[in-house]
Amino acid sequence: MNAREYLDILHVAERLKDTVRHCTTSKGRPESVAEHSWRVALMAFLLRDEFPKADMNKVVDMCLIHDLGECFTGDIPTFLKSASDEKTEEALLGEWVASLPGGIAERMASLYEEMKEQSTVEAKLYKALDKFEALIQHNESPLCTWSDNEYELNMTYAKDTAAFSEWLTGLRKEILNDTLEKIKNEKTDK
Repeated sequence: MNAREYLDILHVAERLKDTVRHCTTSKGRPESVAEHSWRVALMAFLLRDEFPKADMNKVVDMCLIHDLGECFTGDIPTFLKSASDEKTEEALLGEWVASLPGGIAERMASLYEEMKEQSTVEAKLYKALDKFEALIQHNESPLCTWSDNEYELNMTYAKDTAAFSEWLTGLRKEILNDTLEKIKNEKTDK
C-alpha cells in the first residue's frame, strides 16, 4: 500500500466521526459511530485475560472495522434496520473493501466473513461487545434521551449473544442491574 492509498482509506473512515448514532453520551451529546467503535475495541482489549484462548488481536480488529459500512449508509438503529438496509450496507461496504490494496482487502473481507458467520469465539465475542457497548452507553445517557421502546430493549437485548460465555452472561446481568437501577433512580428523581 502506498501513502496515497493509506490516506484515502483514512479519509473514508473519518466519516464515522461525523456519523451520529441514535444514542447520546452521558452529557446528552449525540454519540458518533467512531466513538462507539473505539469503545468496543477498548472493551475487547480489556478482556484479554478473561478469554486467554481467543485471538484478541483479531477481536480488536473486528471491533475497529465492524461499523465501516456506516461510512456509506449512516447509522440505523437496530430496531429500525431492515433486511434491505443491511443488504445495501453490505453491498456498499463490499464494493469499497474490494477496491482496497490487495492485502488489506483480503484481511478485511476475511474478517467480515468471519463476523457474519458467527462461528468462531472471536466473532461471537466481537458481536457481544458491540451490543453490550450500546447498552452500556444507554445506561450512561440521560433517560430523557431514550425512546419508548428502549426500556424493553435494554431489558432483553443481547442476552442471546452472551449465552456462549459464562463471563459474558455475568456481564450482561450486571448491565441489566445498571439499567434497572437507572430507571428506578431517574424516575424517582422526577
